[in-house]
Order: sequence, then C-alpha cells, then structure tokens
Amino acid sequence: MKTVVFYLWSVLAALCLLYGIIVARAGSGTGFFVVWIGLGVMFAGFAVVVKLHLWKAIPEWMQNCFIGIVVVGIALFLIIEKGVVSGFFEEGQDNLDYIIVLGAQVRENGPSVVLKYRLDRAIDYLEENPDTKCIVSGGQGANEPFAEAVGMADYLIKNGIDEKRILVEAESRTTEENIKNSKTFLEEDASVGIITNDFHVFRALQMAGEQGLSEACGIAADSSKLYLPNNMLREFFAEIKHLVRLAVR
Repeated sequence: MKTVVFYLWSVLAALCLLYGIIVARAGSGTGFFVVWIGLGVMFAGFAVVVKLHLWKAIPEWMQNCFIGIVVVGIALFLIIEKGVVSGFFEEGQDNLDYIIVLGAQVRENGPSVVLKYRLDRAIDYLEENPDTKCIVSGGQGANEPFAEAVGMADYLIKNGIDEKRILVEAESRTTEENIKNSKTFLEEDASVGIITNDFHVFRALQMAGEQGLSEACGIAADSSKLYLPNNMLREFFAEIKHLVRLAVR
C-alpha cells in the first residue's frame, strides 16, 4: 500500500511540475504557473514522507489536522468546480439588446488566444442577431500596447461587424469593473448577455448579479483544452477570493 501511495504522489508531482513548465512557456501573461510548480514540490514532499516512513513520526493531532484540511479542501474544490463546469453549457438567448464581451490580454499583433475565443463567439452571435449591440470592455494593462477594448473593437470590425454596433468601454481593469462600467451603456430594462470563456462564465454571472444584472445570461465561448486545467484551477482560487471579499464587505 505504501508503495502505491509513494508512486501516486510521485506521479502527481511529476505531472504538476511538467504542466507548470508548459504553462510558463506559453507566456500567458500571468505567473500562475508558479502554483503548479508549488503543487509539484508539495506532492514530491509527500512522496518523501511516505518513502522515508516519516508519517508515524508526526504527532497524531497534526495528522488529524492535515487529513481534515485535505478533506475540506477537496470538498470545497469539487463544489466550486461543479459551478464552474455548469457555466460551460450557457448558450444565452436570441435577440438580446446587448452583449458584453469581457476583456483579456491583447498584444501588438492582436488579441490573445483566450480573447480571440471570446471575440469569435461574439461575431457568431452578432451575425445571427443583427439588432444586437456589442459592448467591448477592457482597459490597458501594464503589459499591453493599448486598451483591450480598442483591440477588441478593431478585431470585430476587421471581421465584418459594423462599427456602429460596437460600444467601447476602455477603462476597466477587472471583471467586476468590466460589468460595472459596461452597465452605463445599457438602456433601462435592456436584455443583456455576457460573453466570456466557458471556465469564466460562472464567476462572471455572479458579479453581474451583484451589479444589478441578475437577469443577464451567460454566453460561453470556447477555450484551449491544453490550458483548461490551469484556467479551472485559477478560477477555483479566484472564486475563493471573491467569496472572501463578499464575506468581509
């Protein structure tokens, strides 16, 4: 049994370290790959504990605390990820008055892969619903050549969307600000959909509800399957942070 547990921790450690390197090399613009490296090191430490028979040397109360933390952590992870996965199936409604496309990183040569998925989904929706207006939302980050919304509008126009249908919100820096600032463009009682990547829909709709857009519907764009584990783990921590902020308000 100990041999099985040792190999389990070892394999998990190797997979996390390898995946962390893959994410780092992707140049996603964030340092989240460090979390995967940290998980790899932690699992490797667990493997060492098993291999050297150190578990019995740990006081029983510490063993119980560790097991309790692990059980609670796994339960919390599964609950949150169930919500995240539910967002994958949000298809929105036809003939909305507005859609809001949430920003993501832009580069000199255009939108990042994550943002391109969102914009391509918006193009599909706008072509199918010619009376819908589109709000593109996103300011300029320190590592971006221009505001995200500007790059988003340019991409939509180059792909055949009439610029008269596009409203540009170029000040926001967070998802919460995306929605809050985009609200100023909405007419009273307007129907609205929020376009973002599948892994992000769950949290985006929570924030929409908090901003008074409880009737907003999600429209899930696709995402890279290779980086989906990374994005879903990021969403787990982002959701924890979001819930803590709500609790202390």
